[in-house]
Amino acid sequence: MSAVAKAGPAVGDELPELAAGEITRTVLALFAGASGDHNPMHIDLDVARSAGLDDVFAHGMLSMAYLGRLLTEWVRVDQIRSFEVRFAAITPLHGAPVCRGRVAAVDGDEATLELTVTLGDGTVTLAGSAVVALH
Repeated sequence: MSAVAKAGPAVGDELPELAAGEITRTVLALFAGASGDHNPMHIDLDVARSAGLDDVFAHGMLSMAYLGRLLTEWVRVDQIRSFEVRFAAITPLHGAPVCRGRVAAVDGDEATLELTVTLGDGTVTLAGSAVVALH
């Protein structure tokens, strides 16, 4: 059974937040290997600096994966009907993303969720939504 209460969620209910932890070079290297995304902007300091950046930064899809984990800690994976995001800002090395969700609407046996990934300084790096079945 999912974590959604039997009575069902109400508009405004918040999902338990997920603190993803610090983005380290090790996290980026492991995600590059797991995802197959070896873009040097995420793992090679020299390449990042040649592009005018101070350092490497996290893959956008890593933040989306963390949001996926937020969802699947709230409902079973087979309850997810749609999941979409918009990449809003980069997640820097040593950033500590926090994933949050809120019930925006309930329609019958489905809920629409508003989702965000935010850094400690308030920067929203990812914004999105999901529709989940409640049963």
